[in-house]
Order: sequence, then C-alpha cells, then structure tokens
Amino acid sequence: MKKIAFLTLIVLALTVAACGAPASATPTPSPIPTVLADTTIVSDGRLEPIRFADIALSATGLVSEVLVKEGDQIKPGQVIARLVGPDTRTLEEARMAAVQEVNAAYDATRQAQLALDNFDIPNEFSGQTPGEAVEATLKAVNEARAAYDPYKDYPTSNTTAREFKYRLDNAWTKYRKAIQWMQLTTDVEAAEVRLTDAQADLDLLNDPNFAEDAVGRLAILANAELRAPFGGTIVTLNLKVGEYASAGQVAVTVVDASTWVVKTTDLTEIDVVKLSDGQPVTVALDAMPGKTLKGNILFISHTYSESQGDVVYEVTILLTQTDPLMRWGMTAEVKFE
Repeated sequence: MKKIAFLTLIVLALTVAACGAPASATPTPSPIPTVLADTTIVSDGRLEPIRFADIALSATGLVSEVLVKEGDQIKPGQVIARLVGPDTRTLEEARMAAVQEVNAAYDATRQAQLALDNFDIPNEFSGQTPGEAVEATLKAVNEARAAYDPYKDYPTSNTTAREFKYRLDNAWTKYRKAIQWMQLTTDVEAAEVRLTDAQADLDLLNDPNFAEDAVGRLAILANAELRAPFGGTIVTLNLKVGEYASAGQVAVTVVDASTWVVKTTDLTEIDVVKLSDGQPVTVALDAMPGKTLKGNILFISHTYSESQGDVVYEVTILLTQTDPLMRWGMTAEVKFE
C-alpha cells in the first residue's frame, strides 16, 4: 500500500512540473541568401605584337654589310643590310635606272601619240570609240560573209557574186581599219601607264621619308639594300657579313612593340556567341602574377579550328594597358567581362 502511494506522489509531481514549465517558442527560419551564378567567360591566350614583319631578301648575293643587331630600334626605311651580286642594285643605281626609264617612257608616249595623231580615222567612225568601231565593222563583215557565201563558188563573171564579193572585201577593209585605230589607241594608253609608273618609281626613290606603304616597292627597285618596312625592334637577325644569301630568304623579323594583342587559343563555340566587338576584357599574364591588364575585343574570327576535339574560335583582344616586361608569346588568362 505504501509503495502504491509513493508512486502516485511521483506521478502527481511530474504532472505538476509539466504543467508549470513554460511553453517552448517556435523557431523563426533564417532566409537563404541568393547565390548569383558567375557568368564570366575565361579563356587561355597568347600575347603578340599587333604589328610584326618577317622581311625577306629581294635579291641573291653576298652579304657585304649588316648595320643592325638584335634588339636595336629602327626607323621606317632604315637600311638593315646590304648585298653584292650580279642582279643587285643600290638606291643610287636604282635612281639612275628610274631616270632612264622615265625618259624612255616619255619618248614612247610621244611616239605613240604621234602615230595616233597621223592616223586617218574614216568618216563612218565619227562619234564612235575604237571599240565600238571594231564591234560595228565586225558585224558588217559577218553580214557580208553570210550574203556572199551562197555565191562564193560562182564564176567571177557573175555580176551578183562579184557585187557581194566587193561588199565583203570592203567590210574587211573597214574592219582592219578599226582594228588599227584601236591598236594605236591602246599603244598610247599603255605608254601613258608606263610613264606614270616610271615617274612614281622615281618619286619614291627620291622620297627621303620612305612611306611605309611604299617600302615593298622600294625593296624591289633597290634590292641591294634591305630596309625596315616600319619603325620597331629587331627581334631576329639571320644575316652575317660574308655569307651568301638567297632571294626569298627571311632575314629579319621586326616588331612594333608599342601596341599588343592577345589571341585566344581555346574559346569554344558555346562561349564565342556570347561575345561582341568592343566588349571589355581583363588579361592576366602568367609571367606577371598579381597584375592584370585591361583591353577590349578587337576581332572575333569567322573561321574555326579544332583543339582536342573541340571547335574553337580565335578572338583578338587589343590591350589598352601594357608593361615593359611583356614579351611576344607569353601565355595569358583572358576574362571576358
């Protein structure tokens, strides 16, 4: 009986304790922050100067002088090396030859114009160009031939046959006259073009500034002298005094290091469609950790290549920031913003 009473007291105590305990508060859930996906496109690339040139020799000969060395800064038109050979021509020799060519071209133009002036243009060609006269007279020849063909086997005593034969011969005469007129006119035009070209070559050879767009022509005219096509730095030089060099041999590489570009190497077809010309870009060179350079998309290639089974497109980025430590061929990480 005492045991039962004791258990009853415990149950009542627990019941009272439960009734007196404060109610627990309902927890308020914390909001989950929104995570924005990183849409930055990242690609690998390689650093290049925006302008460089592999300069080949325009003549074959012995290298007599090398006037620069690797690392030198050069100006447009500056002489890099000189050759001596049976077909080489110095700048002064090229000038003398150009003067002779101008005189010869002028004489040829004068003679061609004189021959045209002395040509007696038939009255029926009045109002026509030489080409129109040739076309009209050829048509007349074909018509006259068609009219004469049925009578060509007739005896010469046949009046009709003789008349059609006369018309055909007359048509041929006029056609040859038109051809002669066109040839004389063509001779004048060709002579004038020759004179214009000769004068342009002479002007180029006498120009001390050596415009960049004319250096290629200059290299052909004065092929004993290898000249810089533009201002820049000599990065490779494959000429030595006393060596024999061949025409077409690449002798020098010149780089304009004032402006640089990065060309991507692994940009896939999935990413390239998201880019546009002028889009801002951040570039990090592997050789200069911790430093970034700004740039913009200059050109997106329209052709593709394959890399490890992927279709990739080359994108050229023009850097708006540079660093003196930059070197041709450095690898880069490109981020398209």
